[in-house]
Amino acid sequence: MSDPRILLLGAPGAGKGTQADRLTDAFDIEHITTGDALRANKDMETEYGTPREFMEAGELVPDPVVNEIVEAAIEEADGFLLDGYPRNESQVGYLEDITDLDVVAYLEVSESELIDRLTGRRVCSDCGRSYHVKYDQPEETGVCEECGGELYQRDDDTEETARERITVYEENTTPVVEHFRETGNLVEIDGEQAPESVFKELKAAVDERTHA
Repeated sequence: MSDPRILLLGAPGAGKGTQADRLTDAFDIEHITTGDALRANKDMETEYGTPREFMEAGELVPDPVVNEIVEAAIEEADGFLLDGYPRNESQVGYLEDITDLDVVAYLEVSESELIDRLTGRRVCSDCGRSYHVKYDQPEETGVCEECGGELYQRDDDTEETARERITVYEENTTPVVEHFRETGNLVEIDGEQAPESVFKELKAAVDERTHA
């Protein structure tokens, strides 16, 4: 079976972005994130208004609007990888009503490792390229290899902010992980392995469940 329908779960810093890029390339499917879907459909009319109205007011887009936007994105895709949705049990119920997932994969990473990954990121002040003090250092400390710009730590990469992001994720999304664990659909993968090893396990899980 081609065009797999994948849900990728994991905390901030778990490596979802890297693995999502690899999986969507490998299977030639759409990468659907809540943020991208909302921006692409910000003027879509729903019973509750348009996403633009909430976004411009600086308010969280309510679940019913997010649900409709994600559903529209799914309907337009032959196969997809969902990243960042569902974020709560209500969204899980909606998702299960509108599609059948082939694979639900969860990248397991310890909190200490997540903190290391999130706080170690450094960004070029000129071109925006990202580095990491532990995993991806430039040849000259503090200097971008691309443009020579100065590297800095973003405000949302401090330890305090990183811990808050993880706490919020766990409060909202742990029930989502538990739901799929209880249904027997969850594939749990050690996200602390090298990225190549993580991808190998993810791809094998998709191949197995879609008979690719």
